[in-house]
Amino acid sequence: MQLNRRDFLTTIALTTASTLLGRPRALAAALTAAQLHDRILVVFELSGGNDGLNTVVPYGDDTYYNLRPTIGIKPTALRKLDDHWGLNPGLLGFERLWKDGQLAIVHGCGYEQPSFSHFTSMAYWHTGAPNRGDEYGWYGRLADSLTSDPSPNLLVNIDTSQSLAVKSRLHTPVVFDEPDRFQRRTLIQEQGVIEAVDEAPTGNGTLDYLNTVARSANQASSLVRDAWAKYKTPIDYGLVPAQFPKIAACINAGLPTRLYYLAYRNNAFDTHVQQSDLHQRLLSYAGDAVHGFVRDMERLGLADRVAVMIFSEFGRRAPENTNQGTDHGTANLMFLVGKGVRGGHYGTPPNLGALDEGDNLVYTTDFRRVYATAIDGWLKASTAEAVLKGKFEPFKVFA
Repeated sequence: MQLNRRDFLTTIALTTASTLLGRPRALAAALTAAQLHDRILVVFELSGGNDGLNTVVPYGDDTYYNLRPTIGIKPTALRKLDDHWGLNPGLLGFERLWKDGQLAIVHGCGYEQPSFSHFTSMAYWHTGAPNRGDEYGWYGRLADSLTSDPSPNLLVNIDTSQSLAVKSRLHTPVVFDEPDRFQRRTLIQEQGVIEAVDEAPTGNGTLDYLNTVARSANQASSLVRDAWAKYKTPIDYGLVPAQFPKIAACINAGLPTRLYYLAYRNNAFDTHVQQSDLHQRLLSYAGDAVHGFVRDMERLGLADRVAVMIFSEFGRRAPENTNQGTDHGTANLMFLVGKGVRGGHYGTPPNLGALDEGDNLVYTTDFRRVYATAIDGWLKASTAEAVLKGKFEPFKVFA
Protein backbone atom coordinates (compact mmCIF):
# COMPACT_ATOMS: atom_id res chain seq x y z
CA MET A 1 0.00 0.00 0.00
CA GLN A 2 1.31 3.44 -0.92
CA LEU A 3 0.86 6.30 1.54
CA ASN A 4 0.76 9.91 0.46
CA ARG A 5 2.59 12.55 2.50
CA ARG A 6 -0.47 13.52 4.54
CA ASP A 7 -1.30 9.91 5.44
CA PHE A 8 2.33 9.21 6.31
CA LEU A 9 2.62 12.17 8.66
CA THR A 10 -0.69 11.34 10.29
CA THR A 11 0.44 7.75 10.84
CA ILE A 12 3.69 8.93 12.41
CA ALA A 13 1.80 11.35 14.67
CA LEU A 14 -0.64 8.69 15.80
CA THR A 15 2.14 6.16 16.34
CA THR A 16 3.94 8.70 18.48
CA ALA A 17 0.68 9.45 20.27
CA SER A 18 0.26 5.82 21.22
CA THR A 19 3.38 6.12 23.38
CA LEU A 20 2.07 9.28 25.03
CA LEU A 21 -1.12 8.00 26.64
CA GLY A 22 -1.73 9.81 29.88
CA ARG A 23 0.39 12.74 28.66
CA PRO A 24 -2.14 14.99 26.90
CA ARG A 25 0.22 17.93 26.43
CA ALA A 26 2.83 15.76 24.76
CA LEU A 27 0.11 14.17 22.61
CA ALA A 28 -1.16 17.57 21.50
CA ALA A 29 2.39 18.71 20.72
CA ALA A 30 3.05 15.63 18.57
CA LEU A 31 -0.13 16.11 16.56
CA THR A 32 0.51 19.83 16.12
CA ALA A 33 4.07 19.20 14.89
CA ALA A 34 2.79 16.81 12.21
CA GLN A 35 0.19 19.33 11.07
CA LEU A 36 2.70 22.19 10.88
CA HIS A 37 5.08 20.19 8.70
CA ASP A 38 2.26 19.42 6.28
CA ARG A 39 1.17 23.00 5.59
CA ILE A 40 0.89 24.28 2.02
CA LEU A 41 1.51 27.77 0.64
CA VAL A 42 0.04 28.96 -2.65
CA VAL A 43 1.45 32.14 -4.21
CA PHE A 44 -0.78 33.97 -6.71
CA GLU A 45 0.79 36.65 -8.93
CA LEU A 46 -1.38 39.39 -10.47
CA SER A 47 0.87 40.22 -13.42
CA GLY A 48 0.87 43.68 -14.95
CA GLY A 49 0.78 45.87 -11.85
CA ASN A 50 -2.59 45.76 -10.12
CA ASP A 51 -4.06 49.14 -9.11
CA GLY A 52 -4.22 48.84 -5.34
CA LEU A 53 -6.00 52.14 -4.82
CA ASN A 54 -8.98 50.93 -6.84
CA THR A 55 -8.83 47.45 -5.31
CA VAL A 56 -9.16 48.43 -1.65
CA VAL A 57 -10.47 51.97 -1.87
CA PRO A 58 -9.82 54.61 0.84
CA TYR A 59 -13.22 56.19 0.24
CA GLY A 60 -13.05 57.96 3.62
CA ASP A 61 -10.19 60.14 2.32
CA ASP A 62 -11.30 63.01 0.05
CA THR A 63 -7.78 63.17 -1.39
CA TYR A 64 -8.49 59.92 -3.22
CA TYR A 65 -11.31 61.55 -5.21
CA ASN A 66 -9.22 64.68 -5.87
CA LEU A 67 -6.54 62.46 -7.42
CA ARG A 68 -9.06 60.40 -9.36
CA PRO A 69 -12.02 62.58 -10.34
CA THR A 70 -13.06 60.25 -13.18
CA ILE A 71 -12.05 56.72 -12.21
CA GLY A 72 -12.45 57.08 -8.45
CA ILE A 73 -15.10 54.59 -7.31
CA LYS A 74 -18.02 56.23 -5.56
CA PRO A 75 -18.81 55.12 -1.99
CA THR A 76 -22.26 53.87 -3.00
CA ALA A 77 -20.70 51.39 -5.45
CA LEU A 78 -18.15 49.90 -3.05
CA ARG A 79 -18.33 46.78 -0.91
CA LYS A 80 -17.62 48.61 2.33
CA LEU A 81 -15.37 47.01 4.92
CA ASP A 82 -15.63 49.85 7.47
CA ASP A 83 -16.09 53.62 7.56
CA HIS A 84 -12.87 54.24 5.60
CA TRP A 85 -12.16 51.27 3.32
CA GLY A 86 -14.22 49.55 0.65
CA LEU A 87 -13.56 46.77 -1.84
CA ASN A 88 -13.87 47.19 -5.59
CA PRO A 89 -17.40 46.22 -6.70
CA GLY A 90 -15.98 43.20 -8.54
CA LEU A 91 -14.55 41.65 -5.38
CA LEU A 92 -17.57 39.70 -4.15
CA GLY A 93 -15.30 36.74 -3.42
CA PHE A 94 -13.00 38.84 -1.25
CA GLU A 95 -15.97 40.39 0.54
CA ARG A 96 -17.16 36.93 1.54
CA LEU A 97 -13.67 35.99 2.74
CA TRP A 98 -13.45 39.24 4.71
CA LYS A 99 -16.75 38.58 6.46
CA ASP A 100 -15.50 35.11 7.40
CA GLY A 101 -12.31 36.60 8.86
CA GLN A 102 -10.18 34.86 6.21
CA LEU A 103 -8.72 37.88 4.38
CA ALA A 104 -5.72 39.90 5.57
CA ILE A 105 -4.89 43.12 3.68
CA VAL A 106 -1.30 44.37 3.95
CA HIS A 107 -0.90 48.03 2.98
CA GLY A 108 1.95 50.00 1.45
CA CYS A 109 4.06 47.09 0.17
CA GLY A 110 7.12 47.95 -1.88
CA TYR A 111 10.88 48.57 -1.68
CA GLU A 112 13.50 51.32 -1.90
CA GLN A 113 14.29 52.86 -5.31
CA PRO A 114 11.39 51.13 -7.08
CA SER A 115 11.60 50.17 -10.73
CA PHE A 116 8.74 51.04 -13.09
CA SER A 117 9.71 48.27 -15.53
CA HIS A 118 7.50 45.18 -15.45
CA PHE A 119 10.46 42.90 -16.10
CA THR A 120 12.88 44.47 -13.64
CA SER A 121 10.40 44.90 -10.81
CA MET A 122 9.05 41.37 -11.26
CA ALA A 123 12.61 40.05 -11.14
CA TYR A 124 13.05 41.80 -7.78
CA TRP A 125 9.83 40.30 -6.42
CA HIS A 126 10.65 36.86 -7.87
CA THR A 127 14.07 36.78 -6.26
CA GLY A 128 13.16 38.69 -3.10
CA ALA A 129 16.23 40.84 -3.80
CA PRO A 130 15.30 44.43 -4.77
CA ASN A 131 17.85 46.43 -6.75
CA ARG A 132 20.24 43.51 -7.05
CA GLY A 133 18.40 40.30 -8.00
CA ASP A 134 19.60 36.78 -7.30
CA GLU A 135 20.51 33.66 -9.24
CA TYR A 136 17.66 31.75 -7.59
CA GLY A 137 14.06 32.65 -6.86
CA TRP A 138 12.90 33.28 -3.30
CA TYR A 139 10.40 30.42 -3.61
CA GLY A 140 13.12 28.11 -4.89
CA ARG A 141 15.36 29.10 -1.97
CA LEU A 142 12.44 28.43 0.36
CA ALA A 143 12.14 24.92 -1.08
CA ASP A 144 15.87 24.43 -0.48
CA SER A 145 15.43 25.53 3.13
CA LEU A 146 12.57 23.10 3.74
CA THR A 147 14.70 20.11 2.77
CA SER A 148 18.21 19.76 1.40
CA ASP A 149 17.37 16.40 -0.19
CA PRO A 150 16.08 16.74 -3.76
CA SER A 151 12.39 15.96 -3.32
CA PRO A 152 10.19 15.18 -6.31
CA ASN A 153 7.01 17.29 -6.51
CA LEU A 154 7.89 19.54 -3.56
CA LEU A 155 7.54 22.65 -5.73
CA VAL A 156 4.88 23.09 -8.45
CA ASN A 157 4.58 26.01 -10.89
CA ILE A 158 1.42 26.05 -13.00
CA ASP A 159 2.20 28.03 -16.13
CA THR A 160 3.36 27.67 -19.74
CA SER A 161 6.95 28.32 -18.66
CA GLN A 162 8.90 28.30 -15.41
CA SER A 163 8.90 31.44 -13.27
CA LEU A 164 12.16 32.78 -11.91
CA ALA A 165 10.51 32.70 -8.48
CA VAL A 166 10.69 28.88 -8.35
CA LYS A 167 14.26 28.49 -9.62
CA SER A 168 16.00 26.32 -7.03
CA ARG A 169 19.55 25.17 -6.42
CA LEU A 170 18.49 21.74 -5.15
CA HIS A 171 15.02 20.99 -6.45
CA THR A 172 13.54 20.58 -9.91
CA PRO A 173 10.19 22.40 -10.01
CA VAL A 174 7.28 20.64 -11.65
CA VAL A 175 5.98 23.01 -14.34
CA PHE A 176 2.80 22.32 -16.29
CA ASP A 177 -0.15 24.13 -17.81
CA GLU A 178 -2.68 21.53 -19.00
CA PRO A 179 -2.63 18.59 -16.56
CA ASP A 180 -4.34 16.13 -18.90
CA ARG A 181 -1.60 16.74 -21.51
CA PHE A 182 1.31 16.92 -19.07
CA GLN A 183 4.16 14.73 -20.25
CA ARG A 184 7.75 15.10 -21.33
CA ARG A 185 8.21 16.47 -24.82
CA THR A 186 10.14 13.93 -26.87
CA LEU A 187 10.19 12.45 -30.32
CA ILE A 188 8.06 9.32 -30.58
CA GLN A 189 11.21 7.32 -31.36
CA GLU A 190 12.73 8.45 -28.03
CA GLN A 191 9.72 7.79 -25.82
CA GLY A 192 10.73 4.29 -24.76
CA VAL A 193 14.25 5.39 -23.84
CA ILE A 194 12.96 8.34 -21.80
CA GLU A 195 10.56 6.14 -19.85
CA ALA A 196 13.15 3.41 -19.18
CA VAL A 197 15.35 5.26 -16.72
CA ASP A 198 17.97 3.44 -14.67
CA GLU A 199 16.86 3.03 -11.05
CA ALA A 200 20.21 1.88 -9.67
CA PRO A 201 23.18 4.25 -9.25
CA THR A 202 25.59 4.08 -12.18
CA GLY A 203 28.63 5.49 -10.41
CA ASN A 204 28.62 8.48 -12.74
CA GLY A 205 27.48 11.51 -10.72
CA THR A 206 26.28 13.50 -13.73
CA LEU A 207 24.36 10.57 -15.21
CA ASP A 208 22.81 9.71 -11.84
CA TYR A 209 21.63 13.33 -11.50
CA LEU A 210 20.08 13.29 -14.97
CA ASN A 211 18.40 9.96 -14.25
CA THR A 212 16.96 11.38 -11.03
CA VAL A 213 15.53 14.36 -12.91
CA ALA A 214 14.09 12.06 -15.58
CA ARG A 215 12.46 9.77 -13.03
CA SER A 216 11.01 12.77 -11.21
CA ALA A 217 9.58 14.15 -14.45
CA ASN A 218 8.02 10.82 -15.39
CA GLN A 219 6.56 10.38 -11.92
CA ALA A 220 5.27 13.95 -11.72
CA SER A 221 3.50 13.87 -15.07
CA SER A 222 1.80 10.60 -14.20
CA LEU A 223 0.69 11.84 -10.77
CA VAL A 224 -0.65 15.13 -12.11
CA ARG A 225 -2.58 13.53 -14.98
CA ASP A 226 -4.11 11.00 -12.59
CA ALA A 227 -4.99 13.68 -10.01
CA TRP A 228 -6.73 15.82 -12.62
CA ALA A 229 -8.64 12.86 -14.11
CA LYS A 230 -10.05 11.93 -10.69
CA TYR A 231 -10.85 15.44 -9.48
CA LYS A 232 -14.46 16.61 -9.50
CA THR A 233 -15.90 19.53 -7.58
CA PRO A 234 -19.30 21.22 -7.18
CA ILE A 235 -17.62 24.47 -6.11
CA ASP A 236 -18.01 27.53 -8.34
CA TYR A 237 -14.62 29.07 -9.14
CA GLY A 238 -16.16 31.80 -11.30
CA LEU A 239 -15.77 32.49 -15.01
CA VAL A 240 -11.94 32.41 -14.99
CA PRO A 241 -10.68 29.92 -12.37
CA ALA A 242 -7.07 31.09 -12.90
CA GLN A 243 -5.58 27.58 -12.54
CA PHE A 244 -6.77 27.15 -8.94
CA PRO A 245 -8.77 23.95 -9.62
CA LYS A 246 -5.56 22.34 -10.87
CA ILE A 247 -3.93 23.04 -7.52
CA ALA A 248 -7.00 21.72 -5.69
CA ALA A 249 -6.77 18.50 -7.70
CA CYS A 250 -3.10 18.01 -6.78
CA ILE A 251 -3.73 18.69 -3.10
CA ASN A 252 -6.77 16.39 -3.07
CA ALA A 253 -4.70 13.61 -4.63
CA GLY A 254 -2.16 13.82 -1.81
CA LEU A 255 0.83 15.04 -3.80
CA PRO A 256 3.71 15.88 -1.43
CA THR A 257 3.83 19.44 -2.79
CA ARG A 258 4.11 22.16 -0.15
CA LEU A 259 4.75 25.11 -2.46
CA TYR A 260 2.51 26.07 -5.38
CA TYR A 261 3.03 29.07 -7.67
CA LEU A 262 0.61 30.44 -10.27
CA ALA A 263 -0.06 33.72 -12.06
CA TYR A 264 -2.87 35.69 -13.64
CA ARG A 265 -1.13 35.87 -16.97
CA ASN A 266 -0.35 38.17 -19.89
CA ASN A 267 0.19 41.37 -17.91
CA ALA A 268 -3.57 41.57 -17.60
CA PHE A 269 -3.51 44.18 -14.83
CA ASP A 270 -1.56 46.74 -16.88
CA THR A 271 -4.53 49.14 -17.10
CA HIS A 272 -3.25 52.31 -18.80
CA VAL A 273 -6.43 53.03 -20.77
CA GLN A 274 -10.15 52.97 -19.85
CA GLN A 275 -9.34 51.14 -16.65
CA SER A 276 -12.58 51.05 -14.66
CA ASP A 277 -14.66 48.32 -16.34
CA LEU A 278 -11.68 46.13 -17.25
CA HIS A 279 -10.16 46.34 -13.78
CA GLN A 280 -13.45 45.48 -12.08
CA ARG A 281 -13.86 42.48 -14.36
CA LEU A 282 -10.30 41.23 -13.75
CA LEU A 283 -10.73 41.58 -10.00
CA SER A 284 -14.02 39.68 -10.12
CA TYR A 285 -12.30 36.80 -11.90
CA ALA A 286 -9.36 36.72 -9.47
CA GLY A 287 -11.49 37.21 -6.35
CA ASP A 288 -14.01 34.52 -7.32
CA ALA A 289 -11.21 32.07 -8.13
CA VAL A 290 -9.51 32.57 -4.75
CA HIS A 291 -12.83 32.35 -2.90
CA GLY A 292 -13.73 29.16 -4.77
CA PHE A 293 -10.38 27.61 -3.93
CA VAL A 294 -10.76 28.34 -0.21
CA ARG A 295 -14.27 26.88 -0.23
CA ASP A 296 -13.03 23.81 -2.10
CA MET A 297 -10.35 23.25 0.52
CA GLU A 298 -13.07 23.43 3.18
CA ARG A 299 -15.16 20.90 1.25
CA LEU A 300 -12.19 18.53 1.12
CA GLY A 301 -11.41 19.00 4.81
CA LEU A 302 -8.04 20.53 3.96
CA ALA A 303 -8.59 24.21 4.77
CA ASP A 304 -6.42 24.00 7.90
CA ARG A 305 -3.42 23.12 5.74
CA VAL A 306 -3.57 25.74 2.99
CA ALA A 307 -2.92 29.51 2.79
CA VAL A 308 -2.74 31.83 -0.23
CA MET A 309 -0.48 34.87 -0.69
CA ILE A 310 -1.32 37.39 -3.44
CA PHE A 311 0.93 40.11 -4.90
CA SER A 312 1.62 42.23 -7.97
CA GLU A 313 4.95 43.62 -9.17
CA PHE A 314 3.99 47.24 -8.46
CA GLY A 315 0.96 49.46 -7.94
CA ARG A 316 -0.20 52.36 -10.08
CA ARG A 317 0.40 56.11 -9.86
CA ALA A 318 -1.95 57.84 -7.46
CA PRO A 319 -3.44 60.33 -9.97
CA GLU A 320 -5.41 59.02 -12.94
CA ASN A 321 -3.96 59.70 -16.41
CA THR A 322 -5.63 61.46 -19.36
CA ASN A 323 -6.78 58.10 -20.81
CA GLN A 324 -8.96 57.32 -17.80
CA GLY A 325 -6.42 54.77 -16.66
CA THR A 326 -3.38 54.66 -14.42
CA ASP A 327 0.35 54.43 -15.11
CA HIS A 328 3.07 52.36 -13.45
CA GLY A 329 3.47 53.22 -9.80
CA THR A 330 5.05 52.04 -6.57
CA ALA A 331 3.54 50.91 -3.26
CA ASN A 332 0.75 48.35 -3.43
CA LEU A 333 -1.37 45.90 -1.48
CA MET A 334 -0.63 42.27 -0.68
CA PHE A 335 -3.16 39.74 0.59
CA LEU A 336 -3.02 36.63 2.76
CA VAL A 337 -6.01 34.34 2.60
CA GLY A 338 -7.13 31.18 4.37
CA LYS A 339 -8.75 29.60 7.38
CA GLY A 340 -5.61 30.15 9.47
CA VAL A 341 -5.58 33.90 8.78
CA ARG A 342 -6.52 36.57 11.30
CA GLY A 343 -8.48 38.81 8.97
CA GLY A 344 -8.00 42.56 9.03
CA HIS A 345 -5.71 45.41 7.99
CA TYR A 346 -1.93 45.20 8.46
CA GLY A 347 0.82 47.71 7.86
CA THR A 348 0.53 51.47 7.53
CA PRO A 349 -1.43 52.79 4.52
CA PRO A 350 0.55 55.30 2.43
CA ASN A 351 -0.38 58.94 2.91
CA LEU A 352 -2.26 60.18 -0.18
CA GLY A 353 -1.37 63.73 0.78
CA ALA A 354 2.38 63.05 0.85
CA LEU A 355 3.25 61.59 -2.56
CA ASP A 356 6.82 61.49 -3.89
CA GLU A 357 8.11 63.75 -6.68
CA GLY A 358 6.56 61.49 -9.32
CA ASP A 359 3.11 61.57 -7.72
CA ASN A 360 3.60 58.05 -6.43
CA LEU A 361 2.74 56.48 -3.10
CA VAL A 362 5.63 56.20 -0.66
CA TYR A 363 5.94 52.59 0.46
CA THR A 364 5.57 51.84 4.16
CA THR A 365 6.04 48.04 4.22
CA ASP A 366 8.98 46.15 2.76
CA PHE A 367 7.30 43.39 0.75
CA ARG A 368 9.73 40.88 2.21
CA ARG A 369 7.97 41.25 5.57
CA VAL A 370 4.99 39.55 3.96
CA TYR A 371 7.23 36.83 2.52
CA ALA A 372 8.66 36.35 6.02
CA THR A 373 5.12 36.17 7.41
CA ALA A 374 4.31 33.33 5.03
CA ILE A 375 7.61 31.50 5.66
CA ASP A 376 7.85 31.73 9.43
CA GLY A 377 4.27 32.57 10.36
CA TRP A 378 2.47 30.02 8.19
CA LEU A 379 4.95 27.31 7.21
CA LYS A 380 6.73 27.63 10.58
CA ALA A 381 9.96 27.07 8.71
CA SER A 382 11.96 29.54 10.84
CA THR A 383 14.17 30.13 7.80
CA ALA A 384 12.92 33.50 6.53
CA GLU A 385 16.14 35.31 7.42
CA ALA A 386 18.24 32.80 5.46
CA VAL A 387 15.82 32.61 2.52
CA LEU A 388 15.45 36.39 2.21
CA LYS A 389 19.09 37.11 3.12
CA GLY A 390 18.05 39.63 5.73
CA LYS A 391 15.87 39.99 8.81
CA PHE A 392 12.28 41.09 8.20
CA GLU A 393 9.73 41.15 11.00
CA PRO A 394 6.68 39.01 10.22
CA PHE A 395 3.17 40.31 10.77
CA LYS A 396 1.08 38.38 13.28
CA VAL A 397 -1.39 37.33 10.63
CA PHE A 398 -1.62 33.61 11.36
CA ALA A 399 -3.32 32.12 14.38
